[in-house]
Amino acid sequence: MQRKINGLLLVLALVGGAVGFGIGEWLLSRYEGEMSSILLVGIYFAVLAFCIGLGCLVAEMISPKLNGRSWRERYAGVSWKMLVPVTLAAFLALGSLFEFVYELDLGGAKRINDIVLLIDNSGSMTGDEKSKGNDPENERFTAAKELIGRMDAEKRVAVFTFDEVPQLIQPLTSTATDSAKQQIYAKIDAIQPTTYKTKIDQALTGTMEHIREQGNAESGAMVILLSDGVTDVDLNAVVSGYRDQRVPINAIALGNAEDQTLNAQDREALVEGFRLLESLSERTGGTYTNVANADQISLAFQDIYRDLDDHTLLTERTGAPAGSTYLQILHIGLILLLGAALGIALGIMFDNRFLAKSFGIGGALAGLAAGLILELGLQGDSLGHPTVRLLADLALALIIAVFTLIVPVSDQQRRERRRKGASVSNPSAGLGTRPGDRSSGF
Repeated sequence: MQRKINGLLLVLALVGGAVGFGIGEWLLSRYEGEMSSILLVGIYFAVLAFCIGLGCLVAEMISPKLNGRSWRERYAGVSWKMLVPVTLAAFLALGSLFEFVYELDLGGAKRINDIVLLIDNSGSMTGDEKSKGNDPENERFTAAKELIGRMDAEKRVAVFTFDEVPQLIQPLTSTATDSAKQQIYAKIDAIQPTTYKTKIDQALTGTMEHIREQGNAESGAMVILLSDGVTDVDLNAVVSGYRDQRVPINAIALGNAEDQTLNAQDREALVEGFRLLESLSERTGGTYTNVANADQISLAFQDIYRDLDDHTLLTERTGAPAGSTYLQILHIGLILLLGAALGIALGIMFDNRFLAKSFGIGGALAGLAAGLILELGLQGDSLGHPTVRLLADLALALIIAVFTLIVPVSDQQRRERRRKGASVSNPSAGLGTRPGDRSSGF
């Protein structure tokens, strides 16, 4: 038994991890939202496992430092036949299964079915004789109707507008039928513009009261807040109810702080308002989006709805699951198991129990590292999500490949030399053994 490493295997395992990452990113960008997330994540891990396994196999074919020359001469064909079953097929099933488990609502986080639209209807939206408004064509209301049209039968929606005071346009009601949606559209079309200023604290307080009165105990709720400016707000007082009820505020700021036509005072006020909206979203677990023009509101609404309650092993958790401790632990644990399975699969591919042990233990630690990278990176803002996934994929390949330096494996070349020496000194020493017998095999 020796602690050793195949440098070429390390390099090609990393190359395989990078190639698997590239293919996986293309799959995510192309099929996310169109394909079942369970199947898509399964395919991602299957491709990643195949690419890493292929890199390891090619490396040992060129330089068989871990398995020995007799493996290359006698058993490499078996390893090539095992490559697809133990990587591509096995991890398609395993990745899909783990994604299915991860998406189960077992941690107590309520799925969001109640959506409240809180839309600024102050004078700055439509404008007056002195200044042009940020949304004179009322595209925000068109975007609201488009969003309601996308909602499925399980959802309920409420609509508030606000200037200096909030106004309930539509109480929480089901969007299960087209006739129900048409009635909501009619109420939105009847909204009249105002000339009053923006005051957001009363609007948020009234919204929370409505959620408490009309909310469903079995479902979660969220608020989509659109505004082009805010006044002074007691942030702690406003967000306390939302935090207690775990209701995220997804804030959309309408306006361009870089607009050179604004004077310094107006620009400063706009930036300060946007900071407040961002703080509201951050402190309640929601998202923040800044759109420069009103024609971008519809896309912002759709993005928020698309990511509603979203959580996969490869993407950020949003909505109610975002702060779930249960999902944090489960996420790391499932990636740990995937790493251990990958290490064992490589050992099975080489038909080498010593490598299976070393790679398996290394794979568990690699999975732990990759899980921590994904959990902390995807929920943070310091790195882009593709970069986080790349680091996790490379960590899997790297730690597995170097772990033979920690957990020793059988020195096959020394074993081969001893066997050859024994056969020369005692020609009958090999009698009674099976042709092709491998003491290192399973």
